[in-house]
This record gives sequence, C-alpha cells and structure tokens, in this order.
Amino acid sequence: MEKKVRVRFAPSPTGGLHLGGVRTALFNYLFAKKHNGTFILRVEDTDQTRFVSGAEEYIESCLAWCGIHPDESPVAGGEFGPYRQSERKPSYRKYAEQLIASGNAYYAFDTSEELDAKRREVPNFLYGQTSRMQMRNSLTLSEDEVSTLLAQNTPHVIRIKIPEDEHVSFMDMIRGHVSFDTNLIDDKVLLKADGMPTYHLAVVVDDKAMEISHIFRGEEWLPSAPIHILLWRYLGWDDEMPHWVHLPLILKPDGNGKLSKRDGDRLGFPVYAQNWADPKTGDLTKGFRELGFMPGAFVNLLAMLGWNDGTDQEIFTLAELIDKFSVDRISKAGAKFDFEKAKWYNHEWIKRADAQDLLVTVKDEFEAKGITLNDDDYALKVIDLIKDRCNLLTDFITQSEYFFALPASYDVASVKGKWTEEKATYFNAFAAVLTDGISAAAMEEKFKEMAAEHALKPGELMLPFRIMLVGGKFGPAVFDIASTLGTEETRKRISAALIAFG
Repeated sequence: MEKKVRVRFAPSPTGGLHLGGVRTALFNYLFAKKHNGTFILRVEDTDQTRFVSGAEEYIESCLAWCGIHPDESPVAGGEFGPYRQSERKPSYRKYAEQLIASGNAYYAFDTSEELDAKRREVPNFLYGQTSRMQMRNSLTLSEDEVSTLLAQNTPHVIRIKIPEDEHVSFMDMIRGHVSFDTNLIDDKVLLKADGMPTYHLAVVVDDKAMEISHIFRGEEWLPSAPIHILLWRYLGWDDEMPHWVHLPLILKPDGNGKLSKRDGDRLGFPVYAQNWADPKTGDLTKGFRELGFMPGAFVNLLAMLGWNDGTDQEIFTLAELIDKFSVDRISKAGAKFDFEKAKWYNHEWIKRADAQDLLVTVKDEFEAKGITLNDDDYALKVIDLIKDRCNLLTDFITQSEYFFALPASYDVASVKGKWTEEKATYFNAFAAVLTDGISAAAMEEKFKEMAAEHALKPGELMLPFRIMLVGGKFGPAVFDIASTLGTEETRKRISAALIAFG
C-alpha cells in the first residue's frame, strides 16, 4: 500500500521570507492537495544564534496571505507535533548516541581555538576522512579518556562518520539518478555542544517522526542529500525514506546565479513576500504585498517560475494550479526572475478581478493616503473604470485620486498655446446644458454637436476637457470620467479650470 502523501515546508525563523521559500511552500502545498495529502509547516529553529523574534509569525502571515494554509503547524497543531524543532530537543540526542553505538558517528572534543588553528594551518580544511585521525575525538582517544571527558561534561559535538570510497546514489523526481562521491564529503556535525541538533540530524529525525512522504526543497540542498540519505540508512529507516524533489533555483534577471535580497535592492524590486522589519536594526525590506501585488497573482507568478502545464496558459487560480500540478512538469534548469513579467501577472489579475473583490484593498490604500472613501457604489464604478490601467494595487491611487478630490493642479502648459476666448465660451455653454444622469455616450454626442455650433473642432476641445477633469493628460475615456463624476461635479471642475486657464 502506497504511503499517504505528507509534505512539509520547514523554514528557519531568521528573517524575511524570500520568494524562493514561498515557491517551495507552494509546490509542497500543490502536491499535497493534488494527492489528497497533508501539508505541514515545521519551524526549524535549532540554530538559536540566528533565531529572530517575530520571524515565525511573519512566515505564518506570508503563507496565509498567499492562501497556503498548513494542515499541521505550530498554530494549527496536529498529532505529529510539536512543530518547532526547539521543542523536540530531547528526541535528537538519542539518535545521535545510536549512531555512535553503531560506529557511524563519534564524539569530537576539539575546541574552537583548536579548529581555528587547524584552519590556519591547512588551507580549505575539512574535518573528515583525511583529518579526523589527527583531531581530538573518540576515534583517536581511548575509551577511558572519552568516558572521563563525558563525565566531566567537557563540551563536545557529535559528528557523522562519512565512509570512504563509496557512492551515495538516489533518484530525484526532477533530476533522475544523482550520485555523490563520499570522499568529497566532510564529517558534518549532527549534535552541537549545546545539545541542539544541526539541520542534518534534525531534518531526518523529524521527517521520519512526521511520516513525511516527499521532500520538496531547493536545489541548494542537493549537497546535503548524501548526508541525509546516509542517516536514513544508518538509523535503519531505508524502507521509509521519502521521495526526493530538488527544485530549480530562482535566478537573477541576467541568469547569473541565485536571486538574492541584494539583487532586489540593487535592481529596485522586492524579493520578500511581505515587508520585513529587522527587529534589531529597524531596517525595512519591502515585500510584494505592500508594493501592490494581489496574493493570487503572486502565487501564479511563483508557480510559473520553473513549472508549466504544457500549454500556453499562464493565468491560473490556486484551484487550477492544484488541478494541473505535476512534478514531471517542473524544469531542471533555474528560472530567471523577470520583474516586468511579474507586474504583467498582477495587471492581468487586477483586470480580471471583480470590483467588489478589490474594494476593501482599494479603500485601505486610500485610507493610508488620508482619503476616506465613504460611497461604496461610487468607488465600485471608479474601480471598474480604471482597473485595466493598473499594474499594482497602489496604482489605484494615482489612476483614480481625481475621482475623489478636485485636481490639486492643472497642466496649464499643455493648454495655453491654443487656448482662446471662444473655447472658454464653449465650455461655459457646455456646462450649462449638462443634465443630471447623462450617459457618457449622450454627453459625447452633445459635446460634438455644440462644438459644431461654436465652429470648433472636437479634437481641439478634448485635451482641455480632460485636463479640467483630472488635472493632466491621463486617465480613461474622458466622457466616461465625466459621466462617473456626475453633472454637478463636472460643472464644478469646468468652472475651476477656466479660472486656472485664465
């Protein structure tokens, strides 16, 4: 009987959540939901020196914003908890000691000073097959010496003993057959001096305890795979080893290397899902949410970084992604991040969104600018009129602010050269004949009819009319703007602009 699908996203609470991390969570989630499985959030907080207060809550907030809801987590609970590694500390030493007893690990008593001296003495020093017998550990010390040191609570770590002249091979669901030469792998620390496990031991023990069936993680973890496979083998769990899925990297826009926060800072786009404020320095790193991305668009663009369904379709809802997702459509090659393409996704999502679904977000954006939108029906009309012009949710401010307040200024320079007294007379007359509730089409017809009566060309009047309404040369169709503003407001704006035009 095939094992039930159980996958996990296991971030460290050390800072902002990179979009690569969100994509890893997303692919785990899509696979779980596709196969009626379980998606788990497990917090890997064993490195207390890098732990950042608030980072765990931030991760949970990012996932919730994306609609990626864990079935089991520190918050949701579950029968395989606890879901923070720091709360599982007592379970790890037992397995580290088991590895020592089987001859697959050893105690290492080397001090920091001794290790530093060795690194200075030996360029690119690695603690492993060629050096372990020159160091202070339970392989070079007598049993009595080791017992004495342990009895005296001498600080020590436990290291895996990597075998010589072997190849550790496995099948990766994306990459196929992968093999590593053990002679190139050092003896990684499994248990630190403070009793906390390193990632290598904790991830294997926890994956076994939580009955994880498939491990989706970034390609950068490939070099760790042989260590983890050896641990599964040495702990006697070969038959329960999960399937491996190493995801392609998200690359810099030029394709040269993994996308980093520094690249985003340098090129002017975010790489975090949401704003992250460093609690120590107060430094703020901007995120996609605050920049104005819709969560559906963010998830959509992440899914397309390294995956496609084999068709030309690019816009997917989360439900559609679950339905279409398959590991065999994930690319081996890294995916270049293109911020212009990311904005295109967001633009498409905004265009397709129902105005009602955008209302709360748009009102919040205006509230942040000190403008309260009290009339929902009017706001919905405005949203419908200008959403096709918005790449980001924040664009609703610049694209529609004039619907809620008189223009702060007018682009008089664009009018001055061709402005005449006859045009001023025309606009006064046009304002006088506008009737309440007039449609955009009827207004346009009246506009052109009166232009003929005043011996003016409609084309010469359109730009001044637009500037009267919005202050500049922008916005949707001018009669749609006037119709939405309403007759009274349109008259008021014509009058104010005529004074400004002189």
